[in-house]
Amino acid sequence: MTRLAFRNLFQNKIRVVISVGGVALALLLIFALDAIFTGVEQRITVYINNSGADIFVAQSGVRNLHMASSTLPDSVISKVKAIPGVASVTPILYLSNNIVVGEERNLAYIIGLPERAEFGGPWKISSGTSLPGEGEAIIDRDVAKNSGVTLGDEVEILGEEFEVAGLSEETSSLVNSVAFISMDDFEDLRGSYDTFSFLLAKVSEGESSETVAARIQAQVRDVTAQTREAFARQERQVVKDMSTDVITIMNLIGFLIGLAVMALTVYTATHARQAEYGVLKALGARNGHLYRAVLAQALLSVAFGFAISLTITFILSAVVPRLGLSMVLVVSGASLLKVGSLSLVIAGIAAILPIRQIAGLDPAMVFRGR
Repeated sequence: MTRLAFRNLFQNKIRVVISVGGVALALLLIFALDAIFTGVEQRITVYINNSGADIFVAQSGVRNLHMASSTLPDSVISKVKAIPGVASVTPILYLSNNIVVGEERNLAYIIGLPERAEFGGPWKISSGTSLPGEGEAIIDRDVAKNSGVTLGDEVEILGEEFEVAGLSEETSSLVNSVAFISMDDFEDLRGSYDTFSFLLAKVSEGESSETVAARIQAQVRDVTAQTREAFARQERQVVKDMSTDVITIMNLIGFLIGLAVMALTVYTATHARQAEYGVLKALGARNGHLYRAVLAQALLSVAFGFAISLTITFILSAVVPRLGLSMVLVVSGASLLKVGSLSLVIAGIAAILPIRQIAGLDPAMVFRGR
């Protein structure tokens, strides 16, 4: 039966190209979309992951950065420092705003850093300074390149001109980037004196981040303390909640395209070999054997399409970052499982109509037709 499935599939080269190619393109749509959003999820937390902090302390009820606002009084700094297990803390000011160059606007997380910040600043500098001084800003290298900005040029942040004193790497995504200015400049522009947005805490060696975060939560009033991992997880969840509808619609489109192509191909191939199936039934072949041949044909087409689409997605994930795009494609295990499951569903549904055709096939009608 497997040999019959192979012969049916590859008898017509144009048909097999259309079949496998159509399924591959449909699955590629799902793979690529998942890879893009997985990449966005990972890069949206790039600041959190590379901040150097073990714990993020925010205003009560604030559990992420994206589209969030947090304000804490300076008195919280000393209170958190006094918690057993806290080694050091760094306050930051934060606001989501634009980096403006001429008419071009680039959405960014604007981070206000204190002088000689222990952590919370840029983690990879391609050129220039690693900490911003008065009137200075550090912006992402890709954002600077796309805007035609170099060291010493000026950009507008929070309505004020800043000299680009440093260019950072790995601080941009498809959604936004991260820019750094001094806390003093941030305070002057926003009038946020004696307050800060988030407190980044480092735990002592041998201490558990979860345990220390729980202590902060219990002993300091009106704050939310989370480990870096929990804070990043909440940030990713925000992106997921915003993109779920888009992913669902596009996945459905890909599924329907693959199903239509696969069903038409398997049906046509089965119809073209109807006489052979009739002869096999006349010779005593059971319907179950013929059903398996049709199903094997559908599975082979989907398997080849799956392999091709996965290969193209991996190639794209390697090529896209080299094109200077602020985009990362990441193929996750969850995506492999989802697309693999959808492939099996497509193959199964596509084989139903041809199987029903064979089930109603009368061998005598085939011979009389000859």
